[in-house]
Amino acid sequence: MDLVLSDEQRAVRAAVREWVDEVVVPDAARNDREERFPQEALDGLRKTGFVGMTIPEEYGGGGADPLTYVLFIEELSRGDANVRSIMSVHLGLVAGSIQRWGDQQQRAHWLPSMATGQVLGCFGLTEPDHGSNPADLRASAEALPGGGWRISGRKVFITNGSIAGVALVMARTGGQGARGISAFLVPTDLAGFTATPIHGKLGLRSCDTAELVLDGVEVGSEALLGGEGAGLKVALSALDDGRMSIAASCTGIAQAALDAMVRYAGQRQQFGKPIAAHQLVQELIADSAVDVDASRLLTWATADLKARGENHSLAASKAKLFATEASVRVANACIQVHGGYGYVDEYPAAKFLRDARVTTLYEGTSEIQKLLIGRALTGVSAF
Repeated sequence: MDLVLSDEQRAVRAAVREWVDEVVVPDAARNDREERFPQEALDGLRKTGFVGMTIPEEYGGGGADPLTYVLFIEELSRGDANVRSIMSVHLGLVAGSIQRWGDQQQRAHWLPSMATGQVLGCFGLTEPDHGSNPADLRASAEALPGGGWRISGRKVFITNGSIAGVALVMARTGGQGARGISAFLVPTDLAGFTATPIHGKLGLRSCDTAELVLDGVEVGSEALLGGEGAGLKVALSALDDGRMSIAASCTGIAQAALDAMVRYAGQRQQFGKPIAAHQLVQELIADSAVDVDASRLLTWATADLKARGENHSLAASKAKLFATEASVRVANACIQVHGGYGYVDEYPAAKFLRDARVTTLYEGTSEIQKLLIGRALTGVSAF
């Protein structure tokens, strides 16, 4: 693995960083406080073309490689993890799944409009009673006599749920267990499809999170993605990329928190000198810097495996486990360095912690990642 970025990768990172500082950062605190969707940022992502960064050029996207995508996600999250969440679901979970599992007709139908941001994607796997064990999901898809499917069920905690134009929905088409699940590309404007936004979240307060209800939604046979019974394979392959994306996001949150604590420690005076001159403050900063670098390297290693076409499931779980927990540690240290000011939203420290905390829960909790890593190393499943 070459740890030196190419000229193109450095240029993309610099362009995204400049755009984030100009467009995303100024509105992040207000959007968080008011639970206000970052519409200006989304409009900017469309205008710049960033919204289609990883979609192949033949469909109007940027065709970015996995490491460039990771750099993009980290910079977005450094500015505001809410904006990152929109893109990682749209690109990593949905567009990526269509690229990997879709036939030529499905790619040609969905990817061009996703590349421009005219259509955003959401990922419908988690249900009210089934999160860590998706093989037991209850949503169902009944084959129609003339072809096509009728889908019924509920999905919850769905990012982009009420703004998406297409939902990648996992539903049961056969018997019990993983082999009975299929994946469907469901246009969200169909009769019987409703999305209800979820408010009052601890963190990621300005991104769109919704509960989906599919009440007899009828789709054609062309909606089936990857073939009947392949739904869990589709979902798990998407989660490999999603976990890489979350690791990159947490690296960005942690980097922003580290930058904030270093800046504040150089300005704040106690006992006649900047608090940066106190040993225990430097310990907090040093530990945080190590966490940031370790998170970044684990994420880059995962992107490198993906770029070479190698299995990156284990690497993604390791990166997701470490980076999510590390971002919570670094954000907590940022609050500690800020003292009482870290506890109020005049400073960004509290937002970092609230946005980081959920990452240890979704797309596989930290406990699930440990079981996945343990199974890969021992060959024994503890599920």
